[in-house]
Amino acid sequence: MKRTFITRLPNKAGAFLKATRIVAQSGANITRVSYNKAVDLHVLFLEVSGSQAQLDTIAVRLNDVGYILNEDNPGKTILLEFHLPNVPSAVLPVLELIDSFNFNITYMSGQENDTDHQDLKVGIYIQDPAQTKAFLERAAKLCEMRVLNYDKSQKVLDNTVFYLSFAHQLASTLHLPQEDMDALIADSNLLMQHLDEKGEAPHKTFSYIGKIAEMLHSFKGENFRARISQRSLFGGFTMHIIEPPCGGNTYILEKNRKLLFIDCGFPCYKDEMLKIFRSLFPNFDNMERTLIVTHADIDHCGLHDLFDTFYVNEETRLNFALQNNGLPDLREQNRICAPYNRICKLMTGYTPPDMHTLRVIEHTEPASDAPISPRGTLEFEGLTLRVFDGNGGHFKGEIVLVDDAHRIVFSGDIMVNIKGFSKEQYDFNLLAPYLMTTVNLDSRRAAAERKYLQSLFPTDVYTYCCGHGAIMDPNA
Repeated sequence: MKRTFITRLPNKAGAFLKATRIVAQSGANITRVSYNKAVDLHVLFLEVSGSQAQLDTIAVRLNDVGYILNEDNPGKTILLEFHLPNVPSAVLPVLELIDSFNFNITYMSGQENDTDHQDLKVGIYIQDPAQTKAFLERAAKLCEMRVLNYDKSQKVLDNTVFYLSFAHQLASTLHLPQEDMDALIADSNLLMQHLDEKGEAPHKTFSYIGKIAEMLHSFKGENFRARISQRSLFGGFTMHIIEPPCGGNTYILEKNRKLLFIDCGFPCYKDEMLKIFRSLFPNFDNMERTLIVTHADIDHCGLHDLFDTFYVNEETRLNFALQNNGLPDLREQNRICAPYNRICKLMTGYTPPDMHTLRVIEHTEPASDAPISPRGTLEFEGLTLRVFDGNGGHFKGEIVLVDDAHRIVFSGDIMVNIKGFSKEQYDFNLLAPYLMTTVNLDSRRAAAERKYLQSLFPTDVYTYCCGHGAIMDPNA
């Protein structure tokens, strides 16, 4: 098994060597290391592979030497401004005082201004808050001094607590539980490391993750302004379309007071979506509700717990089985996608579905190597939906549903209507491709899949209900 240790190393020679020896002496193996002074002066990430006993021993020994990042006492930085006489060596007493308390200077800025004094700004990192009062009392006796407030968005004064500050900010925005903090820090660093290898600026990664958090939070409550529309279909069916400001679309087929959902959105918007469902269907809580998802990305299956029956194919069932057993799911088995996927799960409060609710769609058609191949059918109140398997270009286990009677294709993310995005959808959908470099597991296969689907069901004949964006209607 693997564990990522988030360590704070002293800024001196041999610190990494000491940590490496602790791992080596336990008999475990370091599988990933990440340190970037431009992001954080002291924080080192060590991903270690070993037995449970070995990992527990490493944790104890790293903690004993003070290397484990302790969020309960992360320390703090204070920014002070000293009003010094413009004479030789005036700064020496200040520096000697700081040194006597063994504080670390994280920022310094000063310049004469053609007066008899100069103002020196000093950022000081203090791990023991009890020392702060004594230090300030002594500093005030040296010269005129004041404690400044500063805007962290304008200048990072304390790199030694960057990761903790970043994670706490996201946790506060999204109301994440404390136990998710280390996982959020580790995966944010892993994303940064992947993108840094491609020449991207390290802090840009954290900026994009922060934007996702801000957007997810900004659409809560009354700000969840989804585009909602309905279509009357012959045979007594009604199709309801819900396009959220972020995340996948939800399509609902209604007949005889029964509902078939095709995809269902992010879990963090459960309250907002329930409000819409109950508005559309006043007796929603007592209606028979069935779910089928086009693929298992969390913005398409996040509200699974609202349904007693949930249709999947074999690969999607495997995906959920892996999640329920605490193992990397099918997207997380891709090295690049894994950290982003785990971060999104934390940010949106995702939990895997109850395996007892899953119903596997039988494979009744002959196997095919085509990019889109027939699987079988699903029946809903007299309507037959043909089910097709995709080739996994976007996500393993993806399916397409075809309603031949009404000439409708439910394509999932095999087809997205970028031209039909709202501004909010457009802004949000810019983020994932940057952080994962692509939203597809295999872009070449995804392109072949998309082309073949349109050859089977031409867009000038069939209406496409895409995974994101407005419906593509040939008659519009």
